[in-house]
Amino acid sequence: MAEVDFERRLERLFAQSPDMPDAQAFAERVERRLDRGWNLRRWLIGAAGLAGGVVGASQLVMSNLFQRVESAEQSARVLSQGLARVTPTTDMVSALSGGYGLWIAVGLAFVTMGVFAARLVQEF
Repeated sequence: MAEVDFERRLERLFAQSPDMPDAQAFAERVERRLDRGWNLRRWLIGAAGLAGGVVGASQLVMSNLFQRVESAEQSARVLSQGLARVTPTTDMVSALSGGYGLWIAVGLAFVTMGVFAARLVQEF
């Protein structure tokens, strides 16, 4: 029986550890280190974003973007005129109306909710 009493007393001593005299200073040092790390990360991410923005802007200017946008608008008009002439086949309509399209939409909704839930759990 003496061993059981000793074990219980030992468990109580470990559960109720005494405060160290420099506990407050230690906690402040740890917080400063954590804050310094985040500040450095913020600066590095900001610098990388700025560098990427400058490179992206220079690439847009050098690639004659505005002339390409005009030609893309013309291509979109031609494509939309071609698509207006296409009519859906009866196979496509029957597959979607037969319920397969509904199940595909439900499946995609569940996948989207799963991804959103995973992100939400990861944030907290």
